[in-house]
Amino acid sequence: MGRMAFVAVLTLFALALPSRPALAQADFSGVWQPRYQEDFPERIPGPELVDYLGLPINDAARQFAESWDPSRITLPEEQCRVHVSPYIYRGPMNLRIWQEKHPVTQDVIAIKHYISTYEQTRTIYMDGRPRPGPNEAHTWMGFSTGRWEGDMLVVETTHLKQGWVRRNGLPMSDQAHMTEYFVRWGDLMTHTVVLIDPVYLAEPLVKSQDFVRSQRELAAQTWLWVCEPVVEIANRPEGEVPAYIPGEHPFQTEFAQRHRLPMIAVLGGPETMYPEFQKVMEKAPIPPPLPQPVSGGTRAGGAGQSQPARNGR
Repeated sequence: MGRMAFVAVLTLFALALPSRPALAQADFSGVWQPRYQEDFPERIPGPELVDYLGLPINDAARQFAESWDPSRITLPEEQCRVHVSPYIYRGPMNLRIWQEKHPVTQDVIAIKHYISTYEQTRTIYMDGRPRPGPNEAHTWMGFSTGRWEGDMLVVETTHLKQGWVRRNGLPMSDQAHMTEYFVRWGDLMTHTVVLIDPVYLAEPLVKSQDFVRSQRELAAQTWLWVCEPVVEIANRPEGEVPAYIPGEHPFQTEFAQRHRLPMIAVLGGPETMYPEFQKVMEKAPIPPPLPQPVSGGTRAGGAGQSQPARNGR
């Protein structure tokens, strides 16, 4: 082989090298449906009131939640309130993913998610654009940018509106930062979320959920989320917002009593996430069990049955 031919072959080989990492990038396009075997009570029927087990919340989050009345979601302005992106993937939903490409170069500009719950379209920018300033608009889905680490898609999201950490009053602030890790194994996708919230979390909160790729196209109505607010409480005074006065939550101990758990555990906090906390629980007092319900009436000497937050809200 002549010198010029050798140089030409070497040049072509070198030009091909930058494209090699792209071969490792996974394609998440398609329709995905969640599996609820993990954290089912929290994700579908909804958590019980004052159940903050294993969550790294701080005192501010706890005080917010203990003043939250589940009847608040009957307000017309709350009935169709969208779940923010750090929370929305954990509930009932169908998810469609596709790539938005440059019409000439075919470079991926963004990865799009259509979420059937509340009919949300989320954009994950892949073109390296800068993050907006702190005073730019905050939205339900936030501003997301993605990058590849091998075949794992890593997404950073800011500019979120206030939302939920858990659907029983535990809040997430509009200062939260979410990092996501999407990994595909054939028709299985694992979605891991790391949430940092300087307002309501003392440490990062990590959650994960699995999705299975659908082998068929779903019916059109499965993508719709028709929500029209109505008056649910007819005799509520105008302007009233249901809430509990601090220290007067009527179900403060009900979850702990029902499950025979010490209050120091159910009130959460970063220490409750770690195995060492089991030794603390062994020494902590357990509240007395709930009184047996009276036939044909409510519990004697205790608060009434609490209700979990509504599914899908």
